[in-house]
Amino acid sequence: MFIISELVALLTTNLILTQALGTSTLFIAAGSRKNLLWTAITISVFTTLGSFGACLVNGLLPDNFYDLRLLFYVLVIGIIYVILLTILYFADRKNFCTTRKYVHMSAFNCAVMGTLFTISDSSFGADMSMGSYIMAGAEAGTGFIFAAFVLTAAFKRLNSKDVPAAFRGFPATLVYLGIISMAIYALL
Repeated sequence: MFIISELVALLTTNLILTQALGTSTLFIAAGSRKNLLWTAITISVFTTLGSFGACLVNGLLPDNFYDLRLLFYVLVIGIIYVILLTILYFADRKNFCTTRKYVHMSAFNCAVMGTLFTISDSSFGADMSMGSYIMAGAEAGTGFIFAAFVLTAAFKRLNSKDVPAAFRGFPATLVYLGIISMAIYALL
């Protein structure tokens, strides 16, 4: 149980304090639209395939081992990671060195792990079918793509000389994301 609580604490720290729902990956990718597009697509692949794996884990895991979901989710994402790198290597060896960085940045992104926990912890998670899991993962990936493009739209302005130096970059981006999140939440 100690290992589980430590892993959950690390994941929580990653989610809340350092990643801010994937923004550090988006910071890396927002430098160019090509990087952003491929990173967002790769994260969408991981959320969709990971949701399929989460459905299998939740269906096969006995109730007394339910606290070990985190370890099994990481295992599922690790398996998808290795398979995707293998496919990329054999499909296009010439461009493998440039395309593998998207897989590396996306595989264990908190958006992927957060999607798996959100889907399985939802109030209707136990009653969801395999198709519902996959659809929820695809929706999360699509939402991440949308969020990435919203961030990219303001990235240069948030990092410009017009923003005070102490507020430029990450602090300004977090405030921007908070305001955009409240606006979108108000629309829903």
